[in-house]
Amino acid sequence: MSARARLHATVPAPMPSSLAGPPEIVGLPGRRMLVQRGDDDIVVQPLDDAFVARAGASIRFPAPWPRRRGTWEVAPDASLAVFAGVHAVRAVEPSGATRWEVRHGCWYGACREMHESYDEYADRQDHRYPESGSVGFSADGGLVWAHVRGPLSEGELNPDTVDEWLVIDAENGRVLARADAEAAAAGSIHLPHPTDPRQMGLSIGEGQDGAPLRWGRWDGRELTVDCLDGDLCLLSLSPSGDRLMTVSHDQDSLAVRDSRGAVVEALDWNAETVIPRHPDVPADTDEEELLACWDWAGGFLDETTLVASTAESDEEWGHGRHWLVDSTGTRDFVPIDYPSPVAGEPTALGGGVWSTLSRTSDVLHVWGVQRPDAGS
Repeated sequence: MSARARLHATVPAPMPSSLAGPPEIVGLPGRRMLVQRGDDDIVVQPLDDAFVARAGASIRFPAPWPRRRGTWEVAPDASLAVFAGVHAVRAVEPSGATRWEVRHGCWYGACREMHESYDEYADRQDHRYPESGSVGFSADGGLVWAHVRGPLSEGELNPDTVDEWLVIDAENGRVLARADAEAAAAGSIHLPHPTDPRQMGLSIGEGQDGAPLRWGRWDGRELTVDCLDGDLCLLSLSPSGDRLMTVSHDQDSLAVRDSRGAVVEALDWNAETVIPRHPDVPADTDEEELLACWDWAGGFLDETTLVASTAESDEEWGHGRHWLVDSTGTRDFVPIDYPSPVAGEPTALGGGVWSTLSRTSDVLHVWGVQRPDAGS
């Protein structure tokens, strides 16, 4: 049995792949945007319910430094872009004006300087491949959560703090709260609670050393950080925000958890147990060579349905596989059958749909499940 995918939309990238990173569809249903980071700016195109760019609504945010020197995020209403760089977090308006900046320690591990500008290290060979943090907007766009390398330009939590987690007022850049992230990151991503602007997930990668997962709660006065047990990569939150989709750092386990890290209703799938043999694997292949693993990709399509993939471990044998996972009582786990080959991994968009990126990285395809009465 398989789940048949139906193409909902084909969304072209606003910039050529030679000059930009891959396009992404972000935002919740009803306020989705197509965003792409170029060498010099971010392009934002609001999308309608059919994933068509709204005419004349494109917005550009000039970038303060090259795209390979940090990460970025656009506000839910596309009024502001925040860049997480090597030495600072900077909020930029569409005009190119800097609304605010928070300086912090340098993400190049051996550097102990407090840089005042990008120009100080732009041409330094030892700063070409720094570690990185990330930023994330709260659901209402009022807060920016930032994962930075300590210390800040004024003071520090304590001498042993390496990475800090900040809550920042998106309007004026005031740091409202700080906490020790208790990590030494190579990179990270933020995943906001979809309805509660006071909650945020932070998934941290420490390379081969591990994958700490943090859950933050800001009550207006104090930031409380839960350190979830295990090395877990946070991939997605359900529409209610009550459920988290995680994959273990070793890529063995896919699970549905609550915000305290507990597995919900035994919803934990071991790759070796549930992933069937790839159909293109020769019959005489030794079982020890079949190292099935989950990709760090996928997410919730709705409150109980997930999309996941095993493309990384499949590529040795043939086409990468995507899976539809039902987390209700039936707990169905079925491969997705596409009408034409797809590349890479799936990205859950909510509202029952997901996207895949073309092999040339210049088009996003939006998919849903083909219903029996929907025709061919």
